[in-house]
Amino acid sequence: MSSKSVLQPPIRFGTDGWRGLIADDFTFARLGKVAPLAALALADTFGTYFETAQDAVSKTIIIGYDRRFLSPEFAQFIAKVISEAGFDVQLSEVFAPTPAFSWAAYSQKALGALVITASHNPAGYNGLKIKGAFGGSVSPDLTKQVEEKLDCGFSLPITNMGKITVFDPWASYCEVLRSLVDIRAIQKMITSGELTVFADPMYGAAASGLARILEVPIQEINSKSDPTFGGYAPEPLPRNISALFRKVRGFHHNHPDKLAVGFVFDGDGDRIAAVDSKGDFLSSQILIPILIEHLAKNRGFSGEVIKTISGLNLIPKVAALYNLPVYETPIGYKYIAERMLSGVAKPLLGGEESGGIGYGTHIPERDALLSALYLLEAIAISNQDLSAIYENLQAQTGYVSHYDRIDKHLASNEVSQKLLQLLQTEPFAEIDGRKVISINAVDGFKFELEDASWLLIRFSGTEPVLRLYCEAATPELVRQTLVWISDLVNKIDLKKYNLIN
Repeated sequence: MSSKSVLQPPIRFGTDGWRGLIADDFTFARLGKVAPLAALALADTFGTYFETAQDAVSKTIIIGYDRRFLSPEFAQFIAKVISEAGFDVQLSEVFAPTPAFSWAAYSQKALGALVITASHNPAGYNGLKIKGAFGGSVSPDLTKQVEEKLDCGFSLPITNMGKITVFDPWASYCEVLRSLVDIRAIQKMITSGELTVFADPMYGAAASGLARILEVPIQEINSKSDPTFGGYAPEPLPRNISALFRKVRGFHHNHPDKLAVGFVFDGDGDRIAAVDSKGDFLSSQILIPILIEHLAKNRGFSGEVIKTISGLNLIPKVAALYNLPVYETPIGYKYIAERMLSGVAKPLLGGEESGGIGYGTHIPERDALLSALYLLEAIAISNQDLSAIYENLQAQTGYVSHYDRIDKHLASNEVSQKLLQLLQTEPFAEIDGRKVISINAVDGFKFELEDASWLLIRFSGTEPVLRLYCEAATPELVRQTLVWISDLVNKIDLKKYNLIN
């Protein structure tokens, strides 16, 4: 055994999948061990999910991939390995968004889907997502089964070879999304020139997707294949989308009275952000309240709103306008999907601040292209810019706040562990001079402050990164709070540990 293999970390599934550095801890050899065990876990969990008197028990696994370096090769490799373990495989013939493969698993009555993708992570990473027969992220219990079998060295024997067939994931996926909205109203607004639509798939798997669904011309940028993602992580954050800002702001300069919208899709097409007519950034924290109102008011839908602990306080206030119940989960769409499937309440939508939003009208999976369609439908019905719709919601609820999140890279595991120890043993009583009134430790540490603002501190499960989130009354107070916690972490980095009295 080489020293390199000894030093490799154990395979662990984070908030949505296992991810690692290509050729370091994400390798063909390691993928060849985990993929059959993932297929086995899907079979054990969903083997009779679609079984009826007429249906045989499924043996099929969907395999898909994104546009990352070696993703097609990784997908072809696990198709072979899984088929050797006796499973039938439907292998995608082309890249597609992860939600397309979740839909394929559900619509084809498969055991589930394995998707080669590292989502929004930087270009050096790749990963594996496991999707259940129901068409969404599997539970932590299922991924724990996979981890435990890996840890004890369990492997599946080569058995009767299963069949490998290829399929096009796009046709059925586009058809079902098109059926969920008033596609003609959206098409009419675009073809008449009343609305101009821009899309930035960030060189990722959602490239061409919106145009395929709408079947009318839109302006798409960054759609070619580029495994480096243009030098940015394919995550829909302002620092990564300067080209889209220039496009939309240039259009607004030349057509100040025209409606426009820009959509940003992450590397595997399950997260979204937007840009309004003036070229201002709209995170999912802004989009989720807009979508709640649209589905409840314009479409007449009802159901539970599911938010994560990092969701804005405006979300429950908008839900209250339409008498919609709200349920809060830890961060990670798998927790939202778990709640959607629980049967406790009919879901309206479930959304997280990082851009993942899914709907009770479809499979319990976050889907950036479906979110874009619902937002386009909201614009078509209201004939308003997205920011105007959001401002109306603030006025209706009487609640105005601002939000930001920063990712802070840590120098070492020692720094991370020291901060975690401080938060566990001596949690803050005050933050930047404001009293802490409650602490929620269900996922990281969320400090609710006396002025109705909050600060959330979380550790990334896939990178040496600290996630810092804040909502407050003004942009200045948000920045001030994030600077305060960043400075504290910097002091830990300098090993000045006597920080809390």
